[in-house]
Amino acid sequence: MSYDFSVQMNEYLPLRDVVFNTLRQAILKGELKPGERLMELTLADRLGVSRTPIREAMRKLELEGLVVMIPRRGAQVAGISEKDLNDVLEVRIALEKIAIEKACTHMTEKDIDELVAASENFAKKLQDKDVVNLAEADEAFHELIYKASDNQRLLQVLSNMREQFYRYRVEYLKEEETREQLLKEHQELIKAIGRRDIAKAQEIAYRHLENQRVGIIHSLKEAEEEARNAAAKKGKAKTQTS
Repeated sequence: MSYDFSVQMNEYLPLRDVVFNTLRQAILKGELKPGERLMELTLADRLGVSRTPIREAMRKLELEGLVVMIPRRGAQVAGISEKDLNDVLEVRIALEKIAIEKACTHMTEKDIDELVAASENFAKKLQDKDVVNLAEADEAFHELIYKASDNQRLLQVLSNMREQFYRYRVEYLKEEETREQLLKEHQELIKAIGRRDIAKAQEIAYRHLENQRVGIIHSLKEAEEEARNAAAKKGKAKTQTS
């Protein structure tokens, strides 16, 4: 097995963190596919490190839900199921509803200006082919709303689930046609918050997340269909040569 990515060196970080960030980015970008086995020795050779930082990175990735440990098989990239997606977005919808209600009350004009700037930053990155950078810009936009809620317990819960949200956000942004829709929804949300229209802002936020859910499920089904077709094609070729 070979891997098509390389270590992202950073002289300011410990090696274990460099390895963790490298593997994390590879999973989020899809360079490491759901269900793909992660061989410690092969990864160590590819990244030019010992197996120790690989093991440490695997443990952190498992905690984030990006890697699962299979008995007698070792580590593999966690899959994305429709059930997992629905569970995660159901929680996020509930939390975002609370955050938006609070933000409509607490956001100052300066806060809203920062929200506009975050949306403009997202717009600039639409031309960027790096989906992870685009996802980070989208996350930064929503973080401003969460912080404006002035509820530390809410922020803590959202922070604990950030990585799970993040993976689905990246998956959604892989589809180019969805990005402009996301920007439009950001702009609508800013207007509703600026008017202190809680009901409208919550409606937009719900639609925002529901569009993501539908889009990701569509992508998952397409990927499953492609995998089935590839397996059938491989089986047919094997039969013809035997």
